[in-house]
Amino acid sequence: MKEHLQGRLAVEPKLINPKASDNAKRLMTYLCSIYGTRTLTGQQVGVVSTPEMEVIRRATGHYPAVGGFDFMNDSPSRVERGSVPTDTPLAIDWWKSGGIVTFCWHWNAPKDLIDEPPDNGWHRGFYTTATTFDIAGAMNDETSEDYALLMRDIDVIAVNLKRLQDEGIPVLWRPLHEASGGWFWWGAKGPDPCIKLWKTMYDRLTNRHGLNNLIWVWNGQHRDWYPGDDVVDIIGEDIYPPERSYVSNVERFRQALGYTAANKLIALSENGPLPDPDQMVDEGAPWLWNCTWYGGFVCEQDASGEWGVGEQYTEREMLLKYYGHPLTVTRDELPDLTVYPLQADPENTEDRTANA
Repeated sequence: MKEHLQGRLAVEPKLINPKASDNAKRLMTYLCSIYGTRTLTGQQVGVVSTPEMEVIRRATGHYPAVGGFDFMNDSPSRVERGSVPTDTPLAIDWWKSGGIVTFCWHWNAPKDLIDEPPDNGWHRGFYTTATTFDIAGAMNDETSEDYALLMRDIDVIAVNLKRLQDEGIPVLWRPLHEASGGWFWWGAKGPDPCIKLWKTMYDRLTNRHGLNNLIWVWNGQHRDWYPGDDVVDIIGEDIYPPERSYVSNVERFRQALGYTAANKLIALSENGPLPDPDQMVDEGAPWLWNCTWYGGFVCEQDASGEWGVGEQYTEREMLLKYYGHPLTVTRDELPDLTVYPLQADPENTEDRTANA
């Protein structure tokens, strides 16, 4: 066993929400049962329809196990400017087809968009450079208009999450991602207001809206931004190595282990090039899932307009290796998560040290 993994891969399948839905519990139990021995393949879907899923299936014979979706176009400041939300029904279809659903939210700032195209147009209002919205001011004054607008936006997303809950869909929910980078407005004023917003969002979605289908994936990427074990189920890292660099990203896995002394599942919640699964095994980087970003990271159009595998970031050979490797799980290999046991069977626990 790799020394840095000693004792860290045995994660109890207990969600932070004591009222978690049965399907959320089933999914968490399954995730904990494979952690350290298998990695779920995953792929993000583009907010402008792109054919990643079908390109991967045609090339490898398999769909990814995890489908990544985004509430970007559900942000009220985008809807009022004409954006059309699409991803909630796509996620419902993905779950019904046997896949696992994860959602992020490129949250367009609720006001104060600079709106100077092309680089800082309203459609880029989640970036710090494209808005003057002050998260610190909003979170320091709960009587302010800015705070009320944040709550309004959260309530809008709650409606979509409720649709998913009504369909029995557990969601790997990854809001306020990459906060410590500072390039998104929710991370522009340091960790304190962002942590407060995370805790406020957890309380509002869980206790006010009764959303018990969420598995909370924290993706702040620095220990100073960690909001606490009581409001985090899973830790995610977003990593974009250079083109055709198939590293295991073991240093970032070790970094994520250091955010808390508690045992938490750790996922590669965004990636550019795929990691080499053999390196993941050899170096001790057992990411729970990966989620390759969309667009040129996966596919490209030829001169005739046909979509195929794009090899700028991950060559076809590595794509085939990853989707056919004994370490990885594709959608057709997933169990039926609507009937999966609510608790792990101690008589049938996988050896988490097998690949460590």
